[in-house]
Amino acid sequence: MDHPLFLASRRDLLRAGALTALATTLKFPEGIVARAAERSDPFSGLKVGITSYTTRKLSLDDSIKAVKRVGLSYISLKDMHLPLKSTKEERQAAAQKVKDAGLNLVGCGVIDMKDEAGMRNAFEYARDAGIPTIVCTLDPSNVSALDKMVKDYQVRVAIHNHGPGDKRFPTPDSVADAIAKCDERIGLCIDIGHTIRVGVDPTQAIRKHAKRLYDLHLKDVTEAAPQGKNIECGRGVINLVSVLKTLRDIKYQYHVALEYEINIDDPLPGMAESIGYVKGVLATMSGL
Repeated sequence: MDHPLFLASRRDLLRAGALTALATTLKFPEGIVARAAERSDPFSGLKVGITSYTTRKLSLDDSIKAVKRVGLSYISLKDMHLPLKSTKEERQAAAQKVKDAGLNLVGCGVIDMKDEAGMRNAFEYARDAGIPTIVCTLDPSNVSALDKMVKDYQVRVAIHNHGPGDKRFPTPDSVADAIAKCDERIGLCIDIGHTIRVGVDPTQAIRKHAKRLYDLHLKDVTEAAPQGKNIECGRGVINLVSVLKTLRDIKYQYHVALEYEINIDDPLPGMAESIGYVKGVLATMSGL
């Protein structure tokens, strides 16, 4: 059965997000003020940000501005914003730019680790920029080499599942099976859009793999089928109420990265709508 919150209208959820922002400035009765103070974070403790693939046609400077415009504090960089062939100094400068803007640089990727040299470069890239988690894909035959390398660099790795077209890691289970005997710093990045497109319930996957879930790509899609396309959060078929409730239930501490893949020349409106919906869901969940 759907959670009761799933029955709330999109308008109600967006209104709740706006009320969260107003609660600390308007003179509500004392009990409501106290509850609003407890929820001064509109994301209820979740580290909601973006993967900069969302803003791939924008510069790093404009991507940072977009993240701040929609009220987020976390970002994971894709290589168009910090090239994999960059120098140590360039990586440090980009990381400092993110920090100076008041954002937290919590990840990078998705990086395709094609061979051992590519793996080593990815680890050095993350180390130089002070990035704690690499989101990646690779051939399953290279997982043992990855297991050895993660011990050397002390950086977490989250292998991304990419749905029906991915012959290597289509589902979260396919990642989990491949890394079952690996160092626990190797885990999953569950992409909930690709997960539902391959016929797997994202909420169940999150609960099943919570212990080694080190990144999550947040999105919505038009169909729970291979032909499903990206769409603004709340307009598609994913039960985002259930996803967000589950992340709160498991006290998820890693990046919840909006990956908004459409309208690439002007992604800000879709980002804002998606984040507004997420805020509304979480505010309604908190009982405001």
